Amino acid sequence: MTSISIIWFRRDLRLADNAALYHALKSDYPVLPLFIFDKNILDKLPKDDPRVTFIYQTIEDLKKELQLHGSDLLVKYGKPEKIWSEILKEYDVKGVYANHDYEPYARERDDNMAEFLTSEKIAFKTYKDQVIFEKNEILKADKTPYTVFTPFYKQWHAKLNDFYVKAYPTKKYLKNLLQIKHLPYPGLNEMSFKKSKLDFPKISYKNKLDDYAKERDFPALDGTTHIGLHLRFGTLSIRKAVKDALEAKSTVWLSELAWREFYMTILWHFPYSAFDSFKKQYDKIKWRNNEDEFKAWCEGNTGYPIVDAGMRQLNETGWMHNRVRMIVGSFLTKHLLIDWRWGEAYFAEKLLDYEMASNVGGWQWAAGSGNDAAPYFRVFNPELQTKKFDPKFEYIKKWVPEFGTKKYAQPIVEHTFARERVLKVFKEALSNL
Repeated sequence: MTSISIIWFRRDLRLADNAALYHALKSDYPVLPLFIFDKNILDKLPKDDPRVTFIYQTIEDLKKELQLHGSDLLVKYGKPEKIWSEILKEYDVKGVYANHDYEPYARERDDNMAEFLTSEKIAFKTYKDQVIFEKNEILKADKTPYTVFTPFYKQWHAKLNDFYVKAYPTKKYLKNLLQIKHLPYPGLNEMSFKKSKLDFPKISYKNKLDDYAKERDFPALDGTTHIGLHLRFGTLSIRKAVKDALEAKSTVWLSELAWREFYMTILWHFPYSAFDSFKKQYDKIKWRNNEDEFKAWCEGNTGYPIVDAGMRQLNETGWMHNRVRMIVGSFLTKHLLIDWRWGEAYFAEKLLDYEMASNVGGWQWAAGSGNDAAPYFRVFNPELQTKKFDPKFEYIKKWVPEFGTKKYAQPIVEHTFARERVLKVFKEALSNL
């Protein structure tokens, strides 16, 4: 039996510029690529979840690319612990290579895998790949993590140099892939999933960078990059994105990429914030959590046009403009006094580009409970937001065609009343601060 190394693909579905793949290819053994459709994750998803279709199509592309090099991708479906036990019976594995993941489930999975593989005398080697700086690489002078973005970004930007955006030259070593015949793989239907009909954004963003700062806040314009999905599943290297931002001198987009890393750092150092308020006093808030109002919000029938446009865009496309994400988040938590976790969970189900760190961070920012969040007394006025960012109602009319007619819903709550109500409730919960 041939001794091998395994590259375990997870959130890094590409051959180019892949840290773990590079190190695996430079090991002493031929490399077998592996992807596991993880039942621990998939069992919680809707059976027509478009992200599963996206991953599946990407896996098929990855297989074809590997086959051009005389190799293939081993694709398994099940729980990782069981799959790995089966793999070790079939192959003589000397080392397993993977890239870091920072979400709570992934950390627990990898800790368990490290323990299991070590007990089998197999090295489990992991690498930084989905961020420029991770974990303890950006810290304050007292060696504690930043919880405010501006000083974090100042150090992040100061530390950034050519070394950190240099691509891993994986192509030079693809000859070290294990040479094998084509491997079978499970169909979507075998995993009880249906193919989604949603369109997925292409990796095409360079033409947006020159005007990004000027256009990014206006939802009627196609002014954002739509690469969140590709960063989420690693079909685009973060090093390439940052390098392109630097070359285009797109400082605002560069800071947006850094925000993503800031929230990942927060999630790493404060994992409780994935499920509880970062500022723990905010868990004392007495949310109304009215299910009928939540349903109206989810469906885009609140009577607030900018909110409804955003929710309908999300439901139909799996994406929502970032400015509008802030507006609908503020509306749910402040106008309707519904727990931010309800909104976060809905976004987690619907967003193609869902990333726990950024989503939780964004929702806690809107609610006021997060680190570096909007103060609790800041309540977005949807009407003013509309005047500023969609003054001609172009975005609204696209997603809410009945806007301006008698068919359109009446406002679910009056703005001034909602603002006074939330300030009272928040003030009572936070009175001991």
